[in-house]
Amino acid sequence: MPRMPSSPHPFETLTPDFVMDALASVGLVGDGRLMALNSYENRVYLAHLEPGTPLADAHPAVVLKFYRPGRWSAVQIEEEHAFAHELMAAEVPVVGPLVIGGRTLHEHGGFLFSVSPRRGGRMPEPGDMQTLEWIGRFLARLHTVGARRPFAQRPAVDVAHYGTEPRDWLLASGALPLEVEREWADLSQNAIDLIASGALSTTTRDQKDTETHAITTLRLHADCHPGNILWTPADLPGGGPHFVDLDDCRSGPAVQDVWMLLGGERAERQRQLGALLDGYEQMREFDRRELALIEPLRTLRLIHYSAWVARRWDDPAFPAGFPDFGTPDYWRGQVVTLRDQLEAMEEQPLVA
Repeated sequence: MPRMPSSPHPFETLTPDFVMDALASVGLVGDGRLMALNSYENRVYLAHLEPGTPLADAHPAVVLKFYRPGRWSAVQIEEEHAFAHELMAAEVPVVGPLVIGGRTLHEHGGFLFSVSPRRGGRMPEPGDMQTLEWIGRFLARLHTVGARRPFAQRPAVDVAHYGTEPRDWLLASGALPLEVEREWADLSQNAIDLIASGALSTTTRDQKDTETHAITTLRLHADCHPGNILWTPADLPGGGPHFVDLDDCRSGPAVQDVWMLLGGERAERQRQLGALLDGYEQMREFDRRELALIEPLRTLRLIHYSAWVARRWDDPAFPAGFPDFGTPDYWRGQVVTLRDQLEAMEEQPLVA
């Protein structure tokens, strides 16, 4: 098990008074109503503004996001914000931070934070093919903007950042129980070796094995699961999907923003993929060779996810939210899943 924290976590200083003072520090006046919203990585609050005060007419309620200390630098967060505003300028439905006093990123009491407009909506229905086609169109528009230029500060979705580094950290930290450590270490290394040998290479060969072609990387949402898409009814103004939470935006292949929208058995994932790409290819070409990257990317995310939780165990929200994490049963489950993923990476990829 990860060690329990011995000192208060910085997020514990985020009292209601602190949050309201942060709001006031950028010239906004709250009316006293404050609600904590679901978030593990950061701390997010809904605040209502006093009528007649700055921004209140346009945005009666705003969302404050306090960034996890030490995760991203200010320049990396500002690059995320710049990407969001570039997308909004291209009329891609993304919820980005407000510009207040010429800035999108602010500091109060040692915390970096942003203020965004409140956006309502619900998670889209994963099995609705029309909805998936619509999401595919908007995802293609996001990628069209993402392909214009590379990130300068943000890391990539790759073997090093999602596989090798988190695996090495988990083993060095002693996060795994001794009875499963060796087996998990061997299986995770086998998976990384398989992926690094070509499955997630930046170049691939065509079917005739006579010519190599580069897999294009671009700026991505990178955490594009249904929970990060807000859906509003199509008959309302601005209805449809809205992408939220670019906190994990990175560079990588386009399929990274596709595979996390797929769920269920293989046949169901096949249908969902077809609907997504039907919409996507109305707006932008999709390289079908990237479909072979789905299972390697899923495998890397499994390794990265375990390290993500373990690294945050000093945050009281994590032991409470992941009570089984770190137990022998948890890691035995990871061993089984890695075995399954090794088999999945040897199978024929999904087609669409």
